[in-house]
Amino acid sequence: MKIHSGTMINKRVSPAAWIKYFGHHNGRQKSDISAEKPADYDQVNLSELHLGSIFDDGAHAQLYHGNYKNESVAVKISKVPEDYEYDYTRKDVPLLPSWIEKQFYQEISILSRLDHPNVLKFVAACKQPPVLGIVTEYLSGGCLRSYLNKIEDEHEFVPLPKLITMALDIARGMAYVHSKGIVHRDLKPDNILVKEDLHLKIADFGSACEESHCHLLDDIAGTYRWMSPEMIKGKKSYNRKIDVYGFGLILFELIAGTIPFKGLAPEQVAFSVLNKNLRPDIPKRCPPAMRDLIVQCWSVKPEKRPEFWQIVDVLEQFETSFARDGTLNRVAVKNLTYDHQHKKRFPHWIQKVYPMHSDKLNQKVYPVNAT
Repeated sequence: MKIHSGTMINKRVSPAAWIKYFGHHNGRQKSDISAEKPADYDQVNLSELHLGSIFDDGAHAQLYHGNYKNESVAVKISKVPEDYEYDYTRKDVPLLPSWIEKQFYQEISILSRLDHPNVLKFVAACKQPPVLGIVTEYLSGGCLRSYLNKIEDEHEFVPLPKLITMALDIARGMAYVHSKGIVHRDLKPDNILVKEDLHLKIADFGSACEESHCHLLDDIAGTYRWMSPEMIKGKKSYNRKIDVYGFGLILFELIAGTIPFKGLAPEQVAFSVLNKNLRPDIPKRCPPAMRDLIVQCWSVKPEKRPEFWQIVDVLEQFETSFARDGTLNRVAVKNLTYDHQHKKRFPHWIQKVYPMHSDKLNQKVYPVNAT
């Protein structure tokens, strides 16, 4: 899991001792905070937080299974970068690099204002340098990556009705995220969590940003296998359509039962996508309508990729068609990209794609008269 945000305990401090940092500064000054703090978010009541075992240990953070207010939760605790030299004998040196705290606040600022059945639920956050922690709901099903790996190991494939349901969960969650003006920037199976009933939730907003501010960021976020050409190229003019590209690769995985560009190193993938416009070979068993949707999603031109509300509409047609006759043969996926013809066809098209009023937050963000 690629986690850009946060950082935590220096490697000289054992994990067993981390919990003490939740409650004490040990007399050292707080690091200078250059990031804009969220106006309002729930802070952890440390007396009610209990950490259990680690269930994921990434390069920049560790995930703990915990209990908070008698509810099962996941606690993401970031690590101090290995190249960060902190002198414990000096009180004038910040406990954490300023960019660490900036990204921590960015993540909780985004996650704390999202509320949707297909988005991981934010619970609370803890900021006690050198510990930065984010508490969320805990999903015991693991991530979609693990689910797909198991399917592949058993030489099986995701049944088409289940595939459509999973794709709808992702698309609905992302339609909502985009409606809030947020770009995920690292959409891939590793960052999608599975509930016990096999429904999915979008997770890991450590690389996310507000679309209006993305051009101000210097980093290139994401993972090469699911990264859009414009992001690989390092363009600052990218928009929310980079998430649609990643979704196209996820659809391919659900159909093919294997990671995209299998056999190629990440750097080879980046080179081939950028210079040869390479895409994975879609299996012949893929229904033509699904194939058309995938191809539109991973179009080299962002403006040719559909919006997520349009993807939701198409997938719901798939769901209806399969329930009716067990196939997608009656569904034709036309060019979904917005143009003047669509503007005439959809007079009630969402005006800004970013409804900000609270009464809109859980509504579907696609045209009321879409067919």
